[in-house]
Amino acid sequence: MSRPDLPDNQEKGDSAGTWSEDRIPVVDLDVLVNGDAAQRSEAIRHLGRACEEWGFFMVINHGVPASLQGATMDACKEMFCLPAEENAEYMNPTLMAPISLGTSLNSAYWRNYVKGNVTEYATRTRGLMLALTAAISESMGLDDGRIAEALNLEDCFQLVVWNQYPPAGPEVGLPPHTDHGLLALLFQTGVDGLQVQKNGRWILAKPIPNSYFVIAGDQLEIVSNGRYKAALHRAMVHGEQARMSSVCLLGPCLDTVVQPIPELALQGVEFRGIKYREYIAHQRTKTVNENAAVVVARAQREILARQGSPNNPEINA
Repeated sequence: MSRPDLPDNQEKGDSAGTWSEDRIPVVDLDVLVNGDAAQRSEAIRHLGRACEEWGFFMVINHGVPASLQGATMDACKEMFCLPAEENAEYMNPTLMAPISLGTSLNSAYWRNYVKGNVTEYATRTRGLMLALTAAISESMGLDDGRIAEALNLEDCFQLVVWNQYPPAGPEVGLPPHTDHGLLALLFQTGVDGLQVQKNGRWILAKPIPNSYFVIAGDQLEIVSNGRYKAALHRAMVHGEQARMSSVCLLGPCLDTVVQPIPELALQGVEFRGIKYREYIAHQRTKTVNENAAVVVARAQREILARQGSPNNPEINA
Protein backbone atom coordinates (compact mmCIF):
# COMPACT_ATOMS: atom_id res chain seq x y z
CA MET A 1 0.00 0.00 0.00
CA SER A 2 1.44 3.40 -0.97
CA ARG A 3 2.13 6.03 1.65
CA PRO A 4 0.35 9.38 1.10
CA ASP A 5 3.46 11.34 2.13
CA LEU A 6 5.61 9.76 -0.59
CA PRO A 7 5.67 11.02 -4.17
CA ASP A 8 4.01 9.08 -6.94
CA ASN A 9 6.99 9.77 -9.17
CA GLN A 10 10.47 11.27 -9.12
CA GLU A 11 11.57 13.43 -12.00
CA LYS A 12 14.71 15.43 -12.65
CA GLY A 13 13.19 17.29 -15.54
CA ASP A 14 13.29 17.21 -19.30
CA SER A 15 15.91 18.72 -21.53
CA ALA A 16 15.38 22.41 -22.21
CA GLY A 17 12.88 22.96 -25.01
CA THR A 18 11.63 19.36 -25.16
CA TRP A 19 8.32 18.22 -23.74
CA SER A 20 7.01 15.25 -21.82
CA GLU A 21 3.70 15.04 -20.00
CA ASP A 22 5.32 13.52 -16.91
CA ARG A 23 8.66 15.33 -16.71
CA ILE A 24 9.24 18.72 -15.13
CA PRO A 25 9.78 21.28 -17.93
CA VAL A 26 13.18 22.96 -18.28
CA VAL A 27 13.43 26.54 -19.56
CA ASP A 28 16.69 28.01 -20.86
CA LEU A 29 16.76 31.71 -19.98
CA ASP A 30 19.66 32.40 -22.34
CA VAL A 31 17.53 31.28 -25.28
CA LEU A 32 14.57 33.37 -24.05
CA VAL A 33 16.75 36.49 -23.82
CA ASN A 34 19.41 36.03 -26.50
CA GLY A 35 18.03 33.50 -28.99
CA ASP A 36 17.15 34.39 -32.55
CA ALA A 37 13.53 34.97 -33.52
CA ALA A 38 12.75 31.31 -34.22
CA GLN A 39 14.49 30.10 -31.05
CA ARG A 40 12.72 32.67 -28.88
CA SER A 41 9.34 31.88 -30.39
CA GLU A 42 9.74 28.18 -29.62
CA ALA A 43 11.12 28.87 -26.12
CA ILE A 44 8.24 31.20 -25.27
CA ARG A 45 5.71 28.62 -26.49
CA HIS A 46 7.43 26.01 -24.30
CA LEU A 47 7.37 28.40 -21.32
CA GLY A 48 3.67 29.09 -21.79
CA ARG A 49 2.89 25.40 -21.86
CA ALA A 50 4.92 24.88 -18.69
CA CYS A 51 2.95 27.62 -16.94
CA GLU A 52 -0.40 26.36 -18.19
CA GLU A 53 0.08 22.63 -17.54
CA TRP A 54 2.42 22.69 -14.54
CA GLY A 55 2.77 26.15 -13.01
CA PHE A 56 6.24 24.86 -12.24
CA PHE A 57 9.50 24.43 -14.14
CA MET A 58 13.29 24.55 -13.86
CA VAL A 59 15.30 27.43 -15.30
CA ILE A 60 18.89 26.99 -16.46
CA ASN A 61 21.51 29.43 -17.80
CA HIS A 62 19.88 32.00 -15.56
CA GLY A 63 22.88 34.24 -14.89
CA VAL A 64 23.09 33.86 -11.11
CA PRO A 65 26.64 32.62 -10.42
CA ALA A 66 26.99 29.27 -8.65
CA SER A 67 29.49 30.96 -6.33
CA LEU A 68 26.83 33.44 -5.23
CA GLN A 69 24.27 30.68 -4.72
CA GLY A 70 26.74 28.79 -2.54
CA ALA A 71 27.76 31.85 -0.55
CA THR A 72 24.17 32.70 0.35
CA MET A 73 23.50 29.13 1.48
CA ASP A 74 26.67 29.20 3.59
CA ALA A 75 25.50 32.44 5.21
CA CYS A 76 22.17 30.78 5.94
CA LYS A 77 23.88 27.83 7.62
CA GLU A 78 25.86 30.22 9.80
CA MET A 79 22.67 31.99 10.84
CA PHE A 80 20.99 28.75 11.83
CA CYS A 81 24.07 27.74 13.84
CA LEU A 82 24.13 30.90 15.97
CA PRO A 83 23.57 30.38 19.70
CA ALA A 84 19.98 30.89 20.83
CA GLU A 85 20.83 34.13 22.65
CA GLU A 86 22.24 35.65 19.44
CA ASN A 87 19.28 34.46 17.38
CA ALA A 88 16.85 35.97 19.87
CA GLU A 89 17.23 39.48 18.46
CA TYR A 90 16.00 38.22 15.08
CA MET A 91 12.90 36.46 16.38
CA ASN A 92 10.51 38.87 14.68
CA PRO A 93 7.28 37.68 13.05
CA THR A 94 6.65 40.82 10.97
CA LEU A 95 6.60 40.32 7.22
CA MET A 96 8.75 43.37 6.42
CA ALA A 97 11.58 42.71 8.89
CA PRO A 98 14.94 42.73 7.02
CA ILE A 99 16.14 39.65 8.92
CA SER A 100 13.98 37.38 11.02
CA LEU A 101 14.01 33.86 12.36
CA GLY A 102 11.02 31.71 13.09
CA THR A 103 9.36 28.34 12.95
CA SER A 104 6.67 26.93 10.72
CA LEU A 105 3.22 28.51 10.58
CA ASN A 106 1.87 25.49 12.40
CA SER A 107 3.66 23.45 15.05
CA ALA A 108 2.54 20.25 13.32
CA TYR A 109 4.98 21.05 10.53
CA TRP A 110 8.66 21.31 11.32
CA ARG A 111 10.42 24.12 9.52
CA ASN A 112 12.78 26.83 10.70
CA TYR A 113 13.25 29.82 8.43
CA VAL A 114 15.31 32.96 8.01
CA LYS A 115 14.02 35.94 6.04
CA GLY A 116 16.64 38.35 4.85
CA ASN A 117 17.67 41.00 2.35
CA VAL A 118 21.03 40.03 0.84
CA THR A 119 21.70 42.79 -1.63
CA GLU A 120 23.53 41.14 -4.51
CA TYR A 121 21.59 37.88 -4.36
CA ALA A 122 18.27 39.71 -4.11
CA THR A 123 19.21 41.95 -7.05
CA ARG A 124 20.24 39.03 -9.25
CA THR A 125 17.20 36.90 -8.49
CA ARG A 126 14.85 39.86 -8.91
CA GLY A 127 16.30 40.48 -12.37
CA LEU A 128 15.82 36.81 -13.22
CA MET A 129 12.18 36.81 -12.11
CA LEU A 130 11.44 40.03 -14.02
CA ALA A 131 12.96 38.51 -17.17
CA LEU A 132 10.78 35.44 -16.74
CA THR A 133 7.73 37.64 -16.13
CA ALA A 134 8.35 39.45 -19.43
CA ALA A 135 8.57 36.14 -21.29
CA ILE A 136 5.45 34.82 -19.52
CA SER A 137 3.62 37.97 -20.62
CA GLU A 138 4.64 37.26 -24.21
CA SER A 139 3.52 33.65 -23.88
CA MET A 140 -0.06 34.89 -23.36
CA GLY A 141 0.05 37.06 -26.47
CA LEU A 142 0.70 40.29 -24.56
CA ASP A 143 3.49 42.83 -24.79
CA ASP A 144 6.47 41.75 -22.73
CA GLY A 145 5.90 44.56 -20.23
CA ARG A 146 2.15 44.10 -19.79
CA ILE A 147 2.21 42.03 -16.58
CA ALA A 148 4.86 44.28 -15.06
CA GLU A 149 2.71 47.31 -15.88
CA ALA A 150 -0.47 45.75 -14.48
CA LEU A 151 1.23 44.76 -11.20
CA ASN A 152 3.44 47.83 -10.83
CA LEU A 153 6.56 45.64 -10.68
CA GLU A 154 8.75 48.72 -10.92
CA ASP A 155 8.03 48.96 -7.17
CA CYS A 156 7.77 45.22 -6.64
CA PHE A 157 7.71 43.34 -3.35
CA GLN A 158 10.48 40.79 -2.81
CA LEU A 159 11.29 38.33 -0.07
CA VAL A 160 14.34 36.10 0.29
CA VAL A 161 13.69 33.19 2.65
CA TRP A 162 15.99 30.38 3.75
CA ASN A 163 14.36 27.23 5.08
CA GLN A 164 15.86 24.52 7.23
CA TYR A 165 13.97 21.28 7.80
CA PRO A 166 15.51 19.22 10.65
CA PRO A 167 15.78 15.49 9.90
CA ALA A 168 14.26 14.21 13.15
CA GLY A 169 10.75 15.58 12.98
CA PRO A 170 7.38 15.24 11.25
CA GLU A 171 7.61 13.86 7.73
CA VAL A 172 5.66 16.86 6.43
CA GLY A 173 8.06 19.79 6.50
CA LEU A 174 5.47 22.10 4.97
CA PRO A 175 1.99 20.96 3.87
CA PRO A 176 0.48 21.41 0.40
CA HIS A 177 0.10 25.10 -0.40
CA THR A 178 0.42 27.73 -3.11
CA ASP A 179 2.55 30.87 -2.78
CA HIS A 180 0.94 34.28 -2.34
CA GLY A 181 3.25 36.07 -4.81
CA LEU A 182 3.66 36.20 -8.57
CA LEU A 183 6.68 33.92 -8.95
CA ALA A 184 9.07 32.17 -6.58
CA LEU A 185 12.55 30.81 -7.21
CA LEU A 186 13.64 27.85 -5.11
CA PHE A 187 17.24 26.67 -4.81
CA GLN A 188 18.30 23.66 -2.79
CA THR A 189 21.52 21.80 -2.17
CA GLY A 190 22.11 18.16 -1.40
CA VAL A 191 18.84 16.93 0.07
CA ASP A 192 15.63 16.63 -1.95
CA GLY A 193 12.16 17.11 -0.51
CA LEU A 194 10.21 19.51 -2.72
CA GLN A 195 7.17 17.86 -4.32
CA VAL A 196 4.78 19.36 -6.85
CA GLN A 197 1.30 18.11 -7.65
CA LYS A 198 0.28 17.46 -11.25
CA ASN A 199 -2.95 15.76 -12.24
CA GLY A 200 -3.48 14.62 -8.66
CA ARG A 201 -0.04 12.97 -8.40
CA TRP A 202 2.84 14.11 -6.20
CA ILE A 203 6.14 14.32 -8.06
CA LEU A 204 9.48 14.67 -6.27
CA ALA A 205 11.39 17.50 -7.91
CA LYS A 206 15.07 16.68 -8.43
CA PRO A 207 17.01 19.69 -9.67
CA ILE A 208 19.57 19.99 -12.41
CA PRO A 209 22.72 21.28 -10.63
CA ASN A 210 22.69 25.06 -10.10
CA SER A 211 19.22 25.41 -11.60
CA TYR A 212 16.25 27.10 -9.94
CA PHE A 213 12.77 25.72 -9.58
CA VAL A 214 10.27 28.39 -10.66
CA ILE A 215 6.91 28.22 -8.90
CA ALA A 216 3.88 30.13 -10.19
CA GLY A 217 2.04 31.92 -7.40
CA ASP A 218 -1.50 33.07 -6.72
CA GLN A 219 -1.01 36.51 -8.29
CA LEU A 220 -0.06 34.95 -11.64
CA GLU A 221 -3.26 32.89 -11.49
CA ILE A 222 -5.28 36.04 -10.77
CA VAL A 223 -3.67 38.35 -13.31
CA SER A 224 -3.91 35.67 -16.05
CA ASN A 225 -7.61 35.18 -15.18
CA GLY A 226 -6.95 31.54 -14.32
CA ARG A 227 -5.15 30.63 -17.53
CA TYR A 228 -1.97 29.90 -15.58
CA LYS A 229 -2.55 28.11 -12.28
CA ALA A 230 -0.55 28.55 -9.09
CA ALA A 231 1.45 25.39 -8.40
CA LEU A 232 0.40 23.27 -5.44
CA HIS A 233 3.56 22.04 -3.72
CA ARG A 234 4.84 20.75 -0.39
CA ALA A 235 8.10 20.03 1.42
CA MET A 236 8.77 16.58 2.84
CA VAL A 237 11.44 15.45 5.30
CA HIS A 238 13.06 12.04 4.97
CA GLY A 239 16.37 10.49 5.95
CA GLU A 240 19.01 11.56 8.41
CA GLN A 241 20.07 14.89 6.92
CA ALA A 242 18.60 18.34 7.43
CA ARG A 243 17.25 19.88 4.24
CA MET A 244 17.99 23.49 3.35
CA SER A 245 16.53 25.65 0.61
CA SER A 246 16.36 29.29 -0.35
CA VAL A 247 13.21 30.84 -1.77
CA CYS A 248 13.04 34.21 -3.51
CA LEU A 249 9.50 35.50 -3.93
CA LEU A 250 8.46 38.32 -6.26
CA GLY A 251 5.12 40.04 -5.79
CA PRO A 252 3.32 43.18 -6.94
CA CYS A 253 3.70 46.51 -5.22
CA LEU A 254 1.89 46.04 -1.90
CA ASP A 255 -0.77 48.65 -2.70
CA THR A 256 -1.48 47.37 -6.20
CA VAL A 257 -5.00 46.11 -6.82
CA VAL A 258 -4.42 42.78 -8.54
CA GLN A 259 -7.08 41.75 -11.00
CA PRO A 260 -7.26 39.94 -14.35
CA ILE A 261 -5.71 41.82 -17.26
CA PRO A 262 -8.70 42.95 -19.35
CA GLU A 263 -7.30 41.45 -22.56
CA LEU A 264 -7.36 38.03 -20.86
CA ALA A 265 -10.89 38.40 -19.48
CA LEU A 266 -12.93 38.90 -22.64
CA GLN A 267 -14.97 35.76 -21.92
CA GLY A 268 -15.62 36.62 -18.29
CA VAL A 269 -13.76 37.52 -15.11
CA GLU A 270 -12.70 34.72 -12.76
CA PHE A 271 -11.28 36.93 -9.98
CA ARG A 272 -12.22 40.19 -8.35
CA GLY A 273 -9.62 42.87 -7.69
CA ILE A 274 -7.87 42.80 -4.33
CA LYS A 275 -4.94 44.77 -2.94
CA TYR A 276 -1.86 42.61 -2.66
CA ARG A 277 -1.30 43.85 0.89
CA GLU A 278 -4.79 42.68 1.86
CA TYR A 279 -4.29 39.37 0.12
CA ILE A 280 -1.14 38.67 2.15
CA ALA A 281 -2.90 39.69 5.35
CA HIS A 282 -5.74 37.28 4.57
CA GLN A 283 -3.35 34.45 3.84
CA ARG A 284 -1.44 35.00 7.08
CA THR A 285 -4.64 34.63 9.11
CA LYS A 286 -5.19 31.13 7.70
CA THR A 287 -3.64 27.79 8.52
CA VAL A 288 -1.55 26.53 5.62
CA ASN A 289 -4.18 24.75 3.52
CA GLU A 290 -3.50 24.18 -0.16
CA ASN A 291 -4.71 27.23 -2.13
CA ALA A 292 -7.45 28.37 0.26
CA ALA A 293 -6.28 32.00 0.23
CA VAL A 294 -6.92 32.45 -3.49
CA VAL A 295 -10.62 31.74 -2.86
CA VAL A 296 -10.96 35.23 -1.36
CA ALA A 297 -10.22 36.68 -4.80
CA ARG A 298 -12.32 34.30 -6.86
CA ALA A 299 -15.30 36.08 -8.36
CA GLN A 300 -18.88 35.03 -8.93
CA ARG A 301 -19.54 35.87 -12.57
CA GLU A 302 -23.19 36.68 -11.87
CA ILE A 303 -22.23 39.24 -9.22
CA LEU A 304 -19.66 40.85 -11.48
CA ALA A 305 -22.14 41.00 -14.32
CA ARG A 306 -24.53 42.98 -12.10
CA GLN A 307 -21.75 45.31 -10.89
CA GLY A 308 -20.28 46.06 -14.27
CA SER A 309 -17.09 45.53 -16.18
CA PRO A 310 -13.80 44.22 -14.73
CA ASN A 311 -12.56 47.81 -14.64
CA ASN A 312 -15.42 49.03 -12.46
CA PRO A 313 -13.75 50.52 -9.34
CA GLU A 314 -16.66 49.38 -7.17
CA ILE A 315 -15.60 45.78 -7.73
CA ASN A 316 -12.20 46.52 -6.16
CA ALA A 317 -13.47 48.22 -3.02
